[in-house]
Amino acid sequence: MNKSFMPAVKTAEELRELQLEGLKWTVNHAYHGSSFYRNRMDKEGVRPEDIQSLDDMKRLPFTTAQDLRSGYPFPLLAVPSEKVVRIHASSGTTGKRKVLCYTQKDIDDWADMFARCYEMAGLTRKDRVQIAVGYGLWTAGVGFQLGCERLGAMTVPVGPGSRDMHCELMVDLQSTVFCCTASMGLLMAEEIHRRNLRDKIGLRKVIFGAERHSEAMRRKIEEYFGIEESFDIPGLTELYGPGTGLECQKHEGIHYWADYYILEIVDPDTLEPVPPGETGEMVVTTLRKEAAPLIRYRTRDVTHLKPEPCSCGSVLPMHGPLLGRTDDMFIIRGVNIYPGQIDDVLSQESKVGSEYQVVLTRGDGQDHMTIRVERAESVSLSEDELIISRLEDTIRGHLFVRCNVELVDYGGLPRTERKSKRVFDEREVGIGVF
Repeated sequence: MNKSFMPAVKTAEELRELQLEGLKWTVNHAYHGSSFYRNRMDKEGVRPEDIQSLDDMKRLPFTTAQDLRSGYPFPLLAVPSEKVVRIHASSGTTGKRKVLCYTQKDIDDWADMFARCYEMAGLTRKDRVQIAVGYGLWTAGVGFQLGCERLGAMTVPVGPGSRDMHCELMVDLQSTVFCCTASMGLLMAEEIHRRNLRDKIGLRKVIFGAERHSEAMRRKIEEYFGIEESFDIPGLTELYGPGTGLECQKHEGIHYWADYYILEIVDPDTLEPVPPGETGEMVVTTLRKEAAPLIRYRTRDVTHLKPEPCSCGSVLPMHGPLLGRTDDMFIIRGVNIYPGQIDDVLSQESKVGSEYQVVLTRGDGQDHMTIRVERAESVSLSEDELIISRLEDTIRGHLFVRCNVELVDYGGLPRTERKSKRVFDEREVGIGVF
């Protein structure tokens, strides 16, 4: 019988007890092993023995990405360097990279978490998993491969690679699962469609993440690949890497591995907890991580907790899809907008595609927002006026700000193997891209 990677705990109460045990261990381990955490906790007047309940976590100080950059090259390190067997670094583009260290136990835990993702998605040892994310310092490729090998399925470790190579291997090896960023998923789905290969491949499932995606993008990926279903997978380098949760086959939300970390949702301005169901910033505290434990780490990712349990019966709680990042938010005429909100509105319009760009400009003393979106493949140019009017009204009704909508031909916006650029802010002297 194959090993299951699901948690041993069966009830919410057992899960809370496990979390408290892990929280106490993490705080004690970090305090005695990391000078950064010891100095931070001493400054706040809190010691490991003060943590006696999950509510006591609120006494602990927050940790930020700047703390990791300031501690370069080995921030938060809480074990002797000889216990570190690997490092990974963030894919950030400004300043020093955030370098994270891993012990062998950290690597093993990560492999188990990722194998759980595959198990939850319904994979077995008979699957052939084609991996189309980057390898190297970035955590993505090796994370997907770790979990695949731990599960016992066949790994096809291509990386982003070329479209020719991916198409060839999908046909020749009959890969059953494709792992990618959402943008790469769309790029390859369109390539399979363009080459008329849908009936020649054996793909059943796609697992994608690393960026916010719309329901329209997901539907297009599923249609062009001809697959049963797709899965959203979260993760960040600081928290092991990808594989820290997954949608189950009920697709009611993203189960997160609450036996490995505690997830809080806070108001990014006040840092106070928000009620379940309300949107805020994800804050994570690890429960088992040895080399670089996280205590109340502000991820900047924006989502909400799902207050109701999943109909699948899992004890693991859920959060919603990622709406964006707090540093992705832009302000137009006094209104705070996340790219994910635009995704949601565009997904409701069947006559446009999933690819779009937001261009912010300033003129006549006012800010202006233009949304360029692709016309769906089968839609005539004669319908443009009606579609534009409908979208502009819907956006104004949902986001409370006026915008101009421009329709472009299907395929007219750039495709990428990595993360798509969505927002172009041209209001300042420098041009910002998110």
